[in-house]
Parts: sequence; structure tokens; C-alpha cells
Amino acid sequence: MPPATDLTTRLVRVELLLLDVDGVLTDGGVTLTATGEELKTFSIRDGLGLRLWQRAGYRAGIVTGRESGAVAARARELGIAIVCQGVADKTAAVAEILAATGLSWEQAAFVGDDLPDLPVVRRCGLGVAVADACAELVAAADLVTDRPGGRGAVREVVERLLHARGAWPAAVAGATGGTA
Repeated sequence: MPPATDLTTRLVRVELLLLDVDGVLTDGGVTLTATGEELKTFSIRDGLGLRLWQRAGYRAGIVTGRESGAVAARARELGIAIVCQGVADKTAAVAEILAATGLSWEQAAFVGDDLPDLPVVRRCGLGVAVADACAELVAAADLVTDRPGGRGAVREVVERLLHARGAWPAAVAGATGGTA
């Protein structure tokens, strides 16, 4: 199958949405308590977006270079089973995820914000940079969000994915009890 060049085609092919954490699911800030506990702030709108994506029958996962109990807790809360923390080579980690799920690179999207995300953003069928990503990632991405990381960028990506499939009205109806 030839590589997709049309953004809508790329959006429709996505079956697996993979996310970095710091700078994507959070604003990139890390708060450490006096005891060394790490605190992160996650967007509730991003969380609902991920739930809508999964309710529509698609998968989501996390691939991050750092390790954090807060990330594990957030993933559990959202029902995200694919969680890879402490990853040095994100492309290799995504290759393992794809092999385990039986999906192709063209069926995967990756949302990132900084240089460690660059190789995997270039490789996935849909590479996404958040609005406040580094210049190199923005230049390589197929899609750049209007919203910054930790402030609704993931929700924006989910909306784009579901709109491309014509599935956004059903997602809204499901989230509002059909009263939207």
C-alpha cells in the first residue's frame, strides 16, 4: 500500500493513538514534593477525549521516557492498557507495540512535543506535534495542534480523528446521553 499523503486519509487509517506524557498529556512541568513524590497535572478534557476514542472502538497508549506513578495512575483511570515508561528508544517501543497488536505503522499516530519524539513522529502514519512543540518536531509533523500540551491538544487530536471518520456526532451523543 503506498504511503498516505492526504491528511484525511492518514487520520482515517489510525487505529492506535500513542502519546508522550510530559509536554503532551501535561504542560511539561513536574512538581516534586519534599519527599521526592512527583506531581503532574492532566487535562480533564484530554481524558474525556481519550475515553471517547476508546468508546468508539479504538486503542490508546502511552510511550514516555520518564517513569512516574502519576502516569500509571492516570492510565488506569482512563483504561489505557498500553503503558511504556522509562523508554529510551520510542521507535523500538512502538515497533513492539505494533507487533503485539498486529497493527502497521500506517495505523498508528504518535503525539509528541520534543526531540526524543522526532524519530517516532516521522515513522508513524500520522505524526502529531502539539502547538508548543520544538521547531524540529513541528517541521516533521503531519499535523500540529492549535492547543498546547496539557491544555487540550490530545482532545483536539481525538476530535480530528473522529470527525475524519464521521464518528464525532455519535461520540458527542454518547457523552451527553444523546442530548447534544
